[in-house]
Amino acid sequence: MTKCVPYYQKLLQTYSENLPPTFSPNRILDLGCGNGNVTAQLLQKFPKSSYELLDASTEMIALCKSRFSEYLIQYHTTFFNDFHFAENKYDMVAAGFSLHHCMAEEKKEFFKKIYTSLTPSGVFGICDLMIDRNSQEHTKLLQDWKNFVFKNYSSLEKWEWLMEHYQEFDKPDDLNNHILWLKQAGFTKIEPFVNDNYWVHLRAIK
Repeated sequence: MTKCVPYYQKLLQTYSENLPPTFSPNRILDLGCGNGNVTAQLLQKFPKSSYELLDASTEMIALCKSRFSEYLIQYHTTFFNDFHFAENKYDMVAAGFSLHHCMAEEKKEFFKKIYTSLTPSGVFGICDLMIDRNSQEHTKLLQDWKNFVFKNYSSLEKWEWLMEHYQEFDKPDDLNNHILWLKQAGFTKIEPFVNDNYWVHLRAIK
């Protein structure tokens, strides 16, 4: 991922940085855990927290089970739409490059469910590409992204694979829409801690 996604490490590190001084989460949900990089980052900061990892891919869940075998972690192999967000259950919900697979209306609904599932003063962190595909800046974004990938890969193969995936599966929305939908869900303290060329780490506190 570090060779395919600009600012990837910086975006991940922000999950465990600049948090409220007294923040000590008992239970953390990694929403769309993928290969577990977000959880790995959080475990460095909160090794005693209880973790739940969710992903629709059995392959990714199996990878995480192997990677975190020494930890007591609960796993959910399911789609976001099928997951029950229990009320006031989590002190932190993290979504690292996972919600861009959802349509705008789905994001709005998930933000409401996430808000409900958080405890008072709970933290919701999102890392993602936040841009409207129809914006004038989108073409430049793609060129900058391509330049970044070509610094790490000499052939077209990786870029073409990324763009095939991007066109078929990704549904990015711009930062202002994310902030608006978070406000509509009930969040009052919302701040983009990283915002580098539309690659954003956005944090909302209940």
